Amino acid sequence: MGEVTMDKIVSLCKRRGFIFQSSEIYGGLNGSYDYGPMGVQLKNNIRDFWWKEMTQMHDDIVGLDSSILMAAKVWEASGHVGNFSDPMVDCKECKSRFRSDQINLEAACPVCGNKGTFTEPKNFNLMFETHIGANSDDSSVIYLRPETAQGIYVNFKNVVASSRVKIPFGIAQIGKSFRNEITTKNFIFRSCEFEQMEMQFFCKPGDDEKWFPYWREQRMAFYEKMGIRADHLRWHQHGPKELAFYAKDAYDIEFLFPMGWQELEGVHSRTDYDLTQHTKFSGKQQDYLDAVTQERYIPYVVETSAGLTRNVLMALSDAYDEEVLEGGEIRTVLHFHPKLAPVTVAVLPLVKKDGISEIAKELEETLREHYTTFYDQGGAIGRRYRRMDEVGTPYCVTIDYDTKEDNSVTLRFRDSMDQVRIPMSELVTTIDKATKEYKRK
Repeated sequence: MGEVTMDKIVSLCKRRGFIFQSSEIYGGLNGSYDYGPMGVQLKNNIRDFWWKEMTQMHDDIVGLDSSILMAAKVWEASGHVGNFSDPMVDCKECKSRFRSDQINLEAACPVCGNKGTFTEPKNFNLMFETHIGANSDDSSVIYLRPETAQGIYVNFKNVVASSRVKIPFGIAQIGKSFRNEITTKNFIFRSCEFEQMEMQFFCKPGDDEKWFPYWREQRMAFYEKMGIRADHLRWHQHGPKELAFYAKDAYDIEFLFPMGWQELEGVHSRTDYDLTQHTKFSGKQQDYLDAVTQERYIPYVVETSAGLTRNVLMALSDAYDEEVLEGGEIRTVLHFHPKLAPVTVAVLPLVKKDGISEIAKELEETLREHYTTFYDQGGAIGRRYRRMDEVGTPYCVTIDYDTKEDNSVTLRFRDSMDQVRIPMSELVTTIDKATKEYKRK
């Protein structure tokens, strides 16, 4: 296997329609990306995989989709208006911008090499500010949300009243967030517009001691279900200087990205801070009444917060492989779990003539009921296999002259490149079985 570099990932993503630079024909917009045909399907598959895991597989978690635009008071209560900022410096010579806590201000500028050219550090608020309504004044200021969690907190009472949930329970949400990052780098790892997959689990104070380790275990197991290699994942516990002032404890799941170990998901014990703040700022009580004990309290929260866009980069990085085949040919392949792959089954007629392509097209249309499919009849069959390997398609079905005689087809498996001849009528059951039993080698 060749070394997985960010340059290789970026090149493959553009070449095969996963991810493009936003506004590329106008020179591109830093920190913004567009997801192409393969990329949007991969992202949606990861999103759906997470949603099923959190809501369908847990009877104590319900879903929510809160608004991107929220009252400015929400962000005052959460502390974002006053505290959500990074220290920033500019180089006076080359105009490059840096976080002052990530560079040596006594050293030369890492871009132009000049010394003594940095401005004094100043705080840079990371929220995008805009206005709502006809007038642009202080009363019309709102923000693009920098996180999705607050939408869950401000709807806590609504969910309790309407859904008949009882503590302990969770609220799950997937949605876009926006941060005016000082520096955007490492492709989609850090961008101004991104998507989060968050779940806030509400429990009785004291019970967080058992739910916090439970959710750490659950979240790590999730990535194993996705087929991510265990040696590419690890835990990092926040130290005293990293821990937020309101947090009781916090762990990050880190992944070995091409640029090294970086945060993928956080599991945090947030206590009752958020609901207490919203009680204070809104004047509306955010407590919970236990119908059995008649005890009233503000719940504690265990949060799981993962980046959907970072999960896409993780999946691409973990799946990317370069294999040297017999004769020295290099096969570039993405070893996605079949449930994540943008295309599940490719249908490939051996030739276009003699009714072969018609049989293949009819089969592909039938398989659409079960899988995401792709039809390709252009070029040599070996070249078509390679194209499918590059986008991570786990199964290819080839239709040939024997198919006309006995309704059998050739089923090819991406990882092993093994081929088996089976009746067309057994395709769905064979593919379903292989998907259920799939293990990354």
